[in-house]
Amino acid sequence: MANHAYLRVWTRDFSVETMLAEFARFLTTAPLSPTQNTFTELAVQAVDATETPVAEWDLRPVHAGPAEVAAMSVQYLNPDTAYIVGGKWDLWGLDIESLRWQHKPEPLVLTCHGLEYDGGLAASAGHFMADLGFEHFFTGHGGLLAPGAASNPFNSSDHPIEHTFRQWMAAGGNLKEYHAKTRENIQQLSNWLEAVERALPVERSELWSEGEENFEARLDAILAQR
Repeated sequence: MANHAYLRVWTRDFSVETMLAEFARFLTTAPLSPTQNTFTELAVQAVDATETPVAEWDLRPVHAGPAEVAAMSVQYLNPDTAYIVGGKWDLWGLDIESLRWQHKPEPLVLTCHGLEYDGGLAASAGHFMADLGFEHFFTGHGGLLAPGAASNPFNSSDHPIEHTFRQWMAAGGNLKEYHAKTRENIQQLSNWLEAVERALPVERSELWSEGEENFEARLDAILAQR
């Protein structure tokens, strides 16, 4: 499975009394797709991820925004509970098989972790967390972008798709375009983080991914590369 990237946020005053109001403000900052600018689903998960959700809503028919999500969630206010919201945001992606660029809505999952949920998961995963989607939207494939900072630089493979991809990247201005589109995704993420810091009393935040040893450093290297 492809690696995912995450945004984790901790706030200074997080508590059961403040968490849903702050979650609504966190949701307000989310850069939702203009074509799908309301949230798609909400799940309320008690205790830990192995439990069946105590409540689930399909939000698409009601075009729910942050206020509606908070109003539904507050019915299940509890420190051992997580609130998981789905939406879409627009990202540039290169289809490896067709080698065509697409700027289209991609899944975005936003979560509020109660302090007692899953044995205190919030301490490591953030009071608020965003599953940003596939890591390669921000790092590119195989370490081609800023390879010196990549945890997994491109290795030689005989897979025909990978071979075609490397040949295509070596031609014309394709690598330059790949860098430019990836930078746009990173910049959107950076702008979002700035919006979160304006909206919430952020104690600290972290960008993290499953495949990079230092995801933030990798993004900085790609942004700095010319």
